[in-house]
Amino acid sequence: MERGEHILQEQHGTTKKASSFYENQMLNYLNDKMKEFISKQAMMFIATADSEGNCDSSFRAGSEGFVRVIDDTTLIYPEYRGNGVMASLGNIVENPHIGLMFIDFFENNIGLHVNGKASIIESAQLDSLRMTDDLMKDIEEKEGNYPERWVAIKVEEAYIHCSKHIPKLKYMDKNINWGTDDEKQKGGDFFKAKHSIKV
Repeated sequence: MERGEHILQEQHGTTKKASSFYENQMLNYLNDKMKEFISKQAMMFIATADSEGNCDSSFRAGSEGFVRVIDDTTLIYPEYRGNGVMASLGNIVENPHIGLMFIDFFENNIGLHVNGKASIIESAQLDSLRMTDDLMKDIEEKEGNYPERWVAIKVEEAYIHCSKHIPKLKYMDKNINWGTDDEKQKGGDFFKAKHSIKV
């Protein structure tokens, strides 16, 4: 069965343009420029879906380079303490497909898509990934005990997100208490959902 994108490309006459993109912009691994780009990012967006295709998008952030590249086809990111729902991790348990979106809003105004298959790794199992001593030391020094677990991604697709509509933002310092359970710092009931009528 054809993928929906190919069907639409044929319907709208963009097959040749899309083929050029696949041939010139899409890789099945991370090249050196992509790895360097990821090492400078302090946030990303992730997309997951459960076994029935119900989707969820989420946001992840950390210190610069919090997503670590293990090799050309493997990267990992930490899972800090959240609201306990574990929607993204729950989806990964049912369906390993994941999409990562890195966007540089501050310097180059460019994005990088990374799609692949994810697995959950407990912090005590990190040494099973055959990381270099330098990388393990970096993780120990910068992350400490903050991550409760990690997500490892085997890269299947990596490609550019063009800069045309990416806004230029200004980075502002903010004191972040990683893993806090303080309701005020977490935003509390900002959208007033607690007292809203459920229908």
